[in-house]
Amino acid sequence: MTPPQASRRKAPSPPPRRTVQVTYTNANGIGFYQPSGGTDYWQNNRSGRNPATSPYTSAQVDNIPTSTDIIALRYAGTQTLQFSQAIANPVFAFVSLNGNGYAFDQDFDIISAGGADGNDCGYWGCGTSYKNIVDLGNGNFEYQLLGTGEPHGTLRFTGAFDTVSWRSLSNEYWNGFTVGVQGTASEVFPDQPGGSVPEPATLALLGLSLLGLGATRRRG
Repeated sequence: MTPPQASRRKAPSPPPRRTVQVTYTNANGIGFYQPSGGTDYWQNNRSGRNPATSPYTSAQVDNIPTSTDIIALRYAGTQTLQFSQAIANPVFAFVSLNGNGYAFDQDFDIISAGGADGNDCGYWGCGTSYKNIVDLGNGNFEYQLLGTGEPHGTLRFTGAFDTVSWRSLSNEYWNGFTVGVQGTASEVFPDQPGGSVPEPATLALLGLSLLGLGATRRRG
């Protein structure tokens, strides 16, 4: 008698890797760009990394940027991130917003900060972060990220975006940033036209370590 064969389940195929390209435009120039290696400005108060008390982790963002990538700014003026396809709920991590501020064209929420809610200070120390909304008239508003001391932290935009623009409010050398996303808009908002059920996917937005600061994605 032939013994019964154990049932076998075919292993699911790995999810496809998705790439969203990003173009960063800043006519005034930058302080420096660190694409890899170098100093880890994302660590806790120059004492290594601890995700439990990091200025960059929260209920919405579960990891510190995994790379040392950073764009450092030094000049006042407008800059833009342009994405090759609409992305969902982008997050923006900032370092050492000392003596400066950012004025965004979209509303945002500050979701974590160094020295607040039990978090360690950031690389350059502690500070406070807050939002200031300016009525420009004719139904237009500017959403300012301001602070005192040495603000480090993360903010989040809610919704689908193909661009994010902001102004650096003063010349200050230096303050830096990187960004991350929850997924593409079609993944995260399946009820909208062109949407689909979210799948596990790795999103690598080139040149800004966007993969390194990824908000937790819903999984199908």
